[in-house]
Amino acid sequence: MKDNQHINGNSLYSIPPKKENNKHKKWSIKKKVAIIGSTIFIICLSSFLFLFYGPWDGFRNFWITSAMTTMSHQYLATWFYSDETIQKVLEDNQIIEVGEVTDPDLISFRQYNGNIMIYKNKYEKEILTKDPGNDLYKVINISGKTYQGFLVAIYDPSKISIATTQYLGIRGEAITDVAKRENAVIAMNAGGFYDPDWNSNGALPHGTVICDGEIVSDFQDANMGGGFIGFTKDDKLVLGKMTKEEAIKMGYRDAIEFGPFLIVNGKSSFIKGNGGWGIAPRTAIGQRRDGIVLFLVINGRLATSIGADMVDLTEIMENYGAYNAANLDGGSSSELVINNKIINIPVAGGENGLRDMSTFWIVKK
Repeated sequence: MKDNQHINGNSLYSIPPKKENNKHKKWSIKKKVAIIGSTIFIICLSSFLFLFYGPWDGFRNFWITSAMTTMSHQYLATWFYSDETIQKVLEDNQIIEVGEVTDPDLISFRQYNGNIMIYKNKYEKEILTKDPGNDLYKVINISGKTYQGFLVAIYDPSKISIATTQYLGIRGEAITDVAKRENAVIAMNAGGFYDPDWNSNGALPHGTVICDGEIVSDFQDANMGGGFIGFTKDDKLVLGKMTKEEAIKMGYRDAIEFGPFLIVNGKSSFIKGNGGWGIAPRTAIGQRRDGIVLFLVINGRLATSIGADMVDLTEIMENYGAYNAANLDGGSSSELVINNKIINIPVAGGENGLRDMSTFWIVKK
């Protein structure tokens, strides 16, 4: 007879098996989950502390310089670091510009017939090998360890000019609207703009803006740095720190004020650390000694492209033969439009990722 069966009188009945006590089992699962959760938390906290406060300063430099140059997200640095630490990092990461003004006489325009057999390097070949049927520009995909972007070679600098929002002093415009209105084949963001609450409408461009030889805007702000970046009446890109009167005398036809300068007269700026501007979406402009102009836009704040720093920008411009080159407004302002199509991936968060801005470099046929 089985252990759980008993005779009661003449009947045989079964004693139900005892139910297993699942309390201990359930508690074990909860305990395991708690232990795993605590372990993950400790690992994450330890990683956070190591990255932000550990002996390796690479991440700390990246974090502070990236935050402090955004204007709208400086709190990401001030939350975690003292003013003294931030100042020390900025001192260890800076760009020292070449103290010169572009000499236009060093730029000598050259026409290429397309029959070049020997190139200095692969970059020159990319620049000088034009797309069939397109003598105006060529788009080159570029990439590095932390970035992906586009370099546009413009073969006729006389087609390049500055366009502004048609509502200067009132509000900015989206780059797509400006490109369409100006009938521009190419449009790229240019200078910065007054943004005191980090949410302005792009109405006031920083510094002096010159269009077709005339000053169309002149808003000076204490937070603005850099110098004049623009084309003279003989289509040469000139970089220089000067007054607006000197700029007009220099013969600028189209210019804005921004920076820093990356290359002047073939001499690259000295970059300490990452240059102090962190890693972010970037825009830059340059001109080769043969007159070909380079528009550069780097995607950033993406899983596939974190962004570029000043070292990256300078190296790209050096590789492609820029004799003069300058950084332009970056971050959420970095935008490139070709034939009314957004080419890069803007991160402003507005419609199509675009933001309203004040000034734009455009290329017309």
